[in-house]
Amino acid sequence: MTSQVSSHAEQADSAVVGGQRKPSGDKEVRRLDRVIIRFAGDSGDGMQLTGDRFTSETASFGNDLSTLPNFPAEIRAPAGTLPGVSSFQLHFADHDILTPGDAPNVLVAMNPAALRANIADVPRGAEIIVNTDEFTKRAMQKVGYADSPLEDGSLEGYRVHPVPLTTLTVEALKEFELSRKDAGRSKNMFALGLLSWMYHRPTEGTESFLKSKFAKKPDIAAANIAAFRAGWNFGETTEDFAVSYEVAPAAAAFPTGTYRNISGNLALSYGLVAASRQADLPLYLGSYPITPASDILHELSKHKNFGVRTFQAEDEIAGIGAALGAAFGGSLAVTTTSGPGVALKSETIGLAVSLELPLLVVDIQRGGPSTGLPTKTEQADLLQAMYGRNGEAPVPIVAPKTPADCFDAAIEAARIALTYRTPVFLLSDGYLANGSEPWRIPEVDELPDLRTQFAHGPNHTLDDGTEVFWPYKRDPQTLARPWAVPGTPGLEHRIGGIEKQDGTGNISYDPANHELMVRTRQAKVDGIDVPDVEVDDPSGEAELLVLGWGSTYGPITAAVRRLRNAGQPVAQVHLRHLNPLPGNLGGVLKRYPNVVVPEMNLGQLATLIRAKYLVDARSYTQVNGMPFKAEQLATVLKEALDG
Repeated sequence: MTSQVSSHAEQADSAVVGGQRKPSGDKEVRRLDRVIIRFAGDSGDGMQLTGDRFTSETASFGNDLSTLPNFPAEIRAPAGTLPGVSSFQLHFADHDILTPGDAPNVLVAMNPAALRANIADVPRGAEIIVNTDEFTKRAMQKVGYADSPLEDGSLEGYRVHPVPLTTLTVEALKEFELSRKDAGRSKNMFALGLLSWMYHRPTEGTESFLKSKFAKKPDIAAANIAAFRAGWNFGETTEDFAVSYEVAPAAAAFPTGTYRNISGNLALSYGLVAASRQADLPLYLGSYPITPASDILHELSKHKNFGVRTFQAEDEIAGIGAALGAAFGGSLAVTTTSGPGVALKSETIGLAVSLELPLLVVDIQRGGPSTGLPTKTEQADLLQAMYGRNGEAPVPIVAPKTPADCFDAAIEAARIALTYRTPVFLLSDGYLANGSEPWRIPEVDELPDLRTQFAHGPNHTLDDGTEVFWPYKRDPQTLARPWAVPGTPGLEHRIGGIEKQDGTGNISYDPANHELMVRTRQAKVDGIDVPDVEVDDPSGEAELLVLGWGSTYGPITAAVRRLRNAGQPVAQVHLRHLNPLPGNLGGVLKRYPNVVVPEMNLGQLATLIRAKYLVDARSYTQVNGMPFKAEQLATVLKEALDG
């Protein structure tokens, strides 16, 4: 990047050091330990791209971070309406953080709808950057503003920056001979440039990204870069922005290693590829697109060089049917979906239980029931994963706790599936899938060896001395049946959904055999080797235990930290394995007189815990499509401590 600034942009006495644009030093610079920024506008305003670019530059700078994208389900919701508002929240800091933050310190509102939809979350004293060009009478009336909020005093107590973002962007791009409408589309890049100046974010990566994204349209790339630079220069030169801020890198928060920013779905995709390499098996994905799981299909389709084969089926049932066929054929087989797709796949999951083949069922949970809330998060598929099949059809369940943890959870799910010859549920959710955080890229020698042996010949001797292959003769340790790849001489055997005879695999309607097979399949899942749960109770004096699973980890941990900082002893346990549950969990629960289980459902884990361990676990639940806030949980836990 050069220091030359186009003549149409406001000139700034800025320095360029090592390819990075730096503030001139003429304005006050304040140091902060953390900041929460929310970009908000129409779903066509590019808020997700803007947030993603700010996040990428923040990650490259070395801050710890956590993000919360929030967007409508419609491809293009009605412009200027409350249902059409799209937002992206980023929390970054010079220390270890766990959540996207409870309330933004800065709100960028691209129109009246964005302001109206988000102002309730913004605390007094926060900064609000408003695109005044969009605050027309008609646009304000559309969202219920009788008078302009910029003039009626309703924003008193906030630090409001009225900026004509559209006009400034159009002016900056006048040499490109674009229409006002086309030029105005780059206003998100102007806003990104302004915020990049305010928080001293790197700029070279964004400019490289724009050149790459619009490589086939260099004029569009140049226009977006010009808008980005104009926003940066506007912050540097205007009197309205007298202060910029520095948030130092969070070097002390991270162990030594190579880091990158990663979303949950991307981490999960990489985990599946890593698992297939560690197992020395081809990876097969049979899937049907569904929000918020589709990104996994998109990502895995890029990795044919790692032996990945992806199949976009005509529906959910065909997707899992193909995946189960791939498992029968000797692949590490995966199907990805969300809650509605799990309902459609349930019969084939039951078939996989009966056939006892390794299959990963990845459920990126969203709000329900039925189509529900496609772009909002929820944890309401736990009981569906546990019991949502006919008959006794037990399936192991693994749940990641953070976006980066999706990588390790995918490898763990693959370990269980391959070792025990069983389908395995991997329960992520929309919050983890779309959110992001720094991830330390592991060394290959840190990954587990997942190689497994296929059956190669007879494994049973009949009374007359004949050697035969019995497809349901089990490993005495794992109770796993042999994995026989079709076409292997001497390993011919029956396949299908009707009950199998123990050992031989022949069709059997015998009551005693059915009882044996049902109990054996359950014993296999019950006997899966999972690590004991770790209890986080530094003082050893806590009487309150907070039990969580999945994506509630961040908010719960942040709330527990707040209470401990206030001198309140609180213990915490977070579950990765939900079926089977860790062997020591019952003993842990009985040590604490008070157990609170926060969940984004109506108390599904609490129901299981109360039934299995007969403890008075109390639910705290939320099903509004959004993750918990740390302060919200801290208040609830404080009330529990106070009795």
